[in-house]
Amino acid sequence: MTSLKKTQTSIEALKGVGPETVKELNRLGIFTWEDLLWHLPHRYENVAIRPVEELEHDAQATLAGTVQGPPNVKYYGAKKNRLSFRLFADGHLVQVVAFNRAFLKNKLQPETKVNVTGKWDRYRATLTAQRIEFGDVDETRAYSPVYTITGKLTVRQLENWIKQVIQQGVFPEEVLPASLRKKYKLPTIADALSTLHQPENAQALKNARRRVVYEEFLRFQLRIQAYKRTRRKNERAQPTEIDEAATRRFVQGLPFALTDAQVRSLREILADIQADHKMNRLLQGDVGSGKTVVAACAMYAVVSAGKQTALMVPTEILASQHAESLAEFFHLYGMELALLTGSTKAARRREIHAGLESGEISVIVGTHALIQSTVPFHDLGLVITDEQHRFGVEQRRALRDKGNPDALFMTATPIPRTLAITAYGDMDVSRIDEQPSGRKAVKTYWAKPDMLERVIAFVRKETSAGKQAYVICPLIEESEQLDVQNAIDIHAQLEELMPGNHIGLLHGRLRDEEKETAMDEFTSGAIDVLVATTVVEVGVNVANATIMVIYDADRFGLSQLHQLRGRVGRGESQSYCILLSDPASETGKERMRIMAETTDGFVLAEKDLQLRGPGDLLGQKQSGMPEFRLADPVHDYRALDTARQDASTLLDSEAFWNHPDYQLLRDYVQGSGATSGEKLD
Repeated sequence: MTSLKKTQTSIEALKGVGPETVKELNRLGIFTWEDLLWHLPHRYENVAIRPVEELEHDAQATLAGTVQGPPNVKYYGAKKNRLSFRLFADGHLVQVVAFNRAFLKNKLQPETKVNVTGKWDRYRATLTAQRIEFGDVDETRAYSPVYTITGKLTVRQLENWIKQVIQQGVFPEEVLPASLRKKYKLPTIADALSTLHQPENAQALKNARRRVVYEEFLRFQLRIQAYKRTRRKNERAQPTEIDEAATRRFVQGLPFALTDAQVRSLREILADIQADHKMNRLLQGDVGSGKTVVAACAMYAVVSAGKQTALMVPTEILASQHAESLAEFFHLYGMELALLTGSTKAARRREIHAGLESGEISVIVGTHALIQSTVPFHDLGLVITDEQHRFGVEQRRALRDKGNPDALFMTATPIPRTLAITAYGDMDVSRIDEQPSGRKAVKTYWAKPDMLERVIAFVRKETSAGKQAYVICPLIEESEQLDVQNAIDIHAQLEELMPGNHIGLLHGRLRDEEKETAMDEFTSGAIDVLVATTVVEVGVNVANATIMVIYDADRFGLSQLHQLRGRVGRGESQSYCILLSDPASETGKERMRIMAETTDGFVLAEKDLQLRGPGDLLGQKQSGMPEFRLADPVHDYRALDTARQDASTLLDSEAFWNHPDYQLLRDYVQGSGATSGEKLD
């Protein structure tokens, strides 16, 4: 094993790397020998040589043999050509075709040994070449790495430079101690990287990948858990002394009984509030699972202890609804609640500021208007952020900085456990995973656009019975780029098809007053059918609405469709969700099938994660997902969980903080703020 200094050698020191090549490699993020080693293949081609009789039609195949007769080149177009030659392989004469490879003509002399990988046409006995290699081939080799390249770089060049580094024995320092490698039968980092670039067989490749994945997860978990422990230690504060008897009476006075999951989550939140460190907890729950009630109980506990609470939400509509529902809980207890949004009048804003500063106002609900520097607090004890992924990190931090309160983040997007461990590793997570008793599951149907008349007839039947409906569209106005239904056109269409009904329109470009009027009319029942964009995705609660029709449903992810479906089924009547869609892709069709069959938001979130990826699910900029070279939190969830447990055990152990075998891991953890040699509490 060479020194760390050698791994930082510039790529210019490699044979065959000139000034122009350096620029190309730099574009790929490759500056040193170590960077080159970590430029891992993004996939592998199966280049195992098999008998011609076993090759599958239209599948990739690799043949080794000798060139028979001279090659032929045909030119067409400006710079295009077709190279063909006959290959004698495994006792068979096969035609090989390669496009735009005329430069190989002189090398393909009769009896030249070649190895060809490409698409096999069984009926024409033709191999359309993707890769042609010359000379004796290693017939035991089963996998060929495929790298990301740029400009004029070739895979062959990249392989050659990587081979140079490996042959000189230059590898990163070994981070994992022998005890962990032995426990999980993991290769050294040198063996793992060598195998990832030059795999001998499938098992060796699997073990090498397993090694790198585990190390990536362990490093991440050590750092984030150490950060979490250090933050708790540095944020020690006087615990909030909760009146448990009063809180119990508040819970018992609710018009319904909490579910077991709500009770469990509330206990976890109250335990944090009473602890000697500041709470940093995520409360996740499916639509309609009762997160707001749990939040109300926590807010009551904090206010009854003499402190203030703030609830920040992403939209004015949601803020108004939360303020209204919380007022119902609190008005019997003499707690003053205020609503602060961007449209709050100046005079009322001054009154609210004065009430917050004096402590007269104990509960404040609002939008991002709450985080303005001019908003004062007397003694802010608890901050709750609803639909927290809608806010940026700085926005969430700005509210927490107003007195260093306990922080509770809520989301109605059911986040799979594997993703929560990764994206929210610095938070404790509470999960409401059951629905209130007596609530009927929303029946979901997938309908093709040619069934629109039947769908409209069904909506008319429900509205004639006094019920209401949502009709959701992906766009506001007609778009030349996307062939999708739009809210304005559909609103006009429904006014023609349903003349006896009041059809409303709600979208993001309306003025705040117009939005508020539309929602007020829908909530009061004056509007029978509300045509809207996804502005109603979160928080809007109209118990009388029993139908959700979603146009071009394949344009939405599963989690977003589930959020929309959650706007109905809020009352006692049976509710329905109709997905109008004719997806062209198999993924789109699969999404529709899954939605029609599944009502469990957590199951849907797992499926959405598999179909779309974590960045799409959470929103790439807000996801907080770390960049891993090989590790995949979805597919490698067992390794992630193992690394999480190991990180916790290591941080609690004397050996980790004192034994030389853990020095490099300790050095890595230092970046989290932990002091060298210090066992964190």
